[in-house]
Amino acid sequence: MHIKTGMTVKVIRGNHRGQEGKVLHVFPKRKRALVEGVNFIKRHSRPTQQNPKGGIVEKEAPIHVSNLMVVHGGSPTRIGYKKLEDGSKIRIAQKTGAEIES
Repeated sequence: MHIKTGMTVKVIRGNHRGQEGKVLHVFPKRKRALVEGVNFIKRHSRPTQQNPKGGIVEKEAPIHVSNLMVVHGGSPTRIGYKKLEDGSKIRIAQKTGAEIES
């Protein structure tokens, strides 16, 4: 997967196009990511001891990773891979060629 927790991403498709946020959690089997401040849903919660009133709670919902692009150096870029002489593989930004820290 090209998206990892802690990265800054930009939404490129859908209702939230153009919004940027930090990746909070990644769900690799479902190919989805939870992005801070993007794709809010309203959830009805019943009263509990922690929330005695209950009511409607807004929270982020996962968004498919095909709709996200990694932001590196202030602009969205694709992720590529480069093999080093020692045999290890690193991730690079396709736009600039700079290494991306995992």
